[in-house]
Amino acid sequence: MRGLVTVAARPPRPPGLLALVAVAVLLSGCDQGETAAGCNVDVDTQELRDLKADAGIADCSAEGGDADLPDVELACLGGGTAGSLADIEGPAVINFWASNCPPCVEEMPALQAFHEQYGDQVPVVGVDYLETYPGAALDLARRSGVTYPSFVDACGDLEGTDLIISGLPTFVFVREDGSVKIAAGGVETLDEVVELAEANLGIELERSPA
Repeated sequence: MRGLVTVAARPPRPPGLLALVAVAVLLSGCDQGETAAGCNVDVDTQELRDLKADAGIADCSAEGGDADLPDVELACLGGGTAGSLADIEGPAVINFWASNCPPCVEEMPALQAFHEQYGDQVPVVGVDYLETYPGAALDLARRSGVTYPSFVDACGDLEGTDLIISGLPTFVFVREDGSVKIAAGGVETLDEVVELAEANLGIELERSPA
């Protein structure tokens, strides 16, 4: 690690959303306890592959990059190509989420809208984090219309690395030079995702003609 991780400040959120974030952290903590006691989660079964295919979710792909992120191999949610976040090429948006996190559920449609409109400029990659129910994660992605890929870290392989994910949802922005910035998630609109991406990636996205 090159020590370039910084945390981007966000405007205060309404009390209701802050409560949801607190719930998400608590729920994530439950999964953390389970992984600490031992974890054996199969994220690549035929049933999960069928769910992924039915939802039209893309395969994971991380190659050619040099991101300042842990070089830990992660499985692809619902089967497919495993990969390392360190190999993601910037600019890119990585979203850490779980199906038991209410703010994650709320922001998924906005992330999908960003993927559809700007994914050719800035790919979106998810990480289903510390969740031991991959079927629930895929079902949420399907119901949210999500088609961008997600790696999965059900057993906390990223814990103990220099990448600190203190709550869900969390954005990790990979810049073109491989440096990264971390920002709290919980967005609700496409415009919020665009604003965060441009501010943390140091770019200006090309808008489509009206």
